[in-house]
Amino acid sequence: MQPRIYPAPDAIAFSPQRIFAMVLRYWYLLRSSWPRLFELIYWPAVQMLMWGFLQLYVSENAGFFAKAGGTFIGAVLLWDILFRGQLGFSISFLEEMWARNMGNLMMSPLRPGEFICALMIMSIVRLAIGMVPVTVLAIGFFDFNLYSLGFALAVFFMNLILTSWAVGILVSGIVLRNGMGAESMAWTIMFLMLPLTCVYYPVSILPAWLQPVAWMLPPTYVFEGMRALLIDHVFRADLMIWAFILNAAYFVAAVIAFLALLRSARAAGSLMQTGE
Repeated sequence: MQPRIYPAPDAIAFSPQRIFAMVLRYWYLLRSSWPRLFELIYWPAVQMLMWGFLQLYVSENAGFFAKAGGTFIGAVLLWDILFRGQLGFSISFLEEMWARNMGNLMMSPLRPGEFICALMIMSIVRLAIGMVPVTVLAIGFFDFNLYSLGFALAVFFMNLILTSWAVGILVSGIVLRNGMGAESMAWTIMFLMLPLTCVYYPVSILPAWLQPVAWMLPPTYVFEGMRALLIDHVFRADLMIWAFILNAAYFVAAVIAFLALLRSARAAGSLMQTGE
């Protein structure tokens, strides 16, 4: 009778050291490539400048938009938090797929939860590299200080980053199960949400039958809250609470889906087959 082999205790316990090791790996990849760093700043800056100049034109020619000064730039910057948060998560994951390293990671002591935590941390790191210089540019070019939103900005950020992580986790699971043929979802899925999250206009603009769909998406509450703050100078705590409730539900569902897709990928043997 062969003795049973039990995993070492340090392989079972949730390990901050393994999370740090993964974050350090992604950080070395990021800092070793100036195009990667440049890309993190370039696209948010282009968007901010484009919409900022548009806002200047509109504010000079329409009374309402003069009252609503900052809504376009604020919407662009908050949208970039959502989009770049998800993209930063997904790109760090895709680095492993491109390197055909996923099978090695899943055979190591690294647990799926630790892997997700490392990707979430790198999402914030990449987001900070891209967004901090852009918010400074917004102050210099358009006298719009995103940080003046104070506590509201922290709540907006928390809800947007939770949504971006939920989407990133789900997309990563789909790519893990279906291979690189599903990679395009990492680049496009947020743009499918763009019209429904009402980034640049209120929910009331949508057709009546589409408005309930918009209210099912947490970012909708954030952008409605942003407009209420900048136009009416009112912080809508009720909107933020609903956004957090939806985010919590979607985040848990995304993690469950990721773990299920990972089990399916292991059963199908697709971890080692990361081609199209």
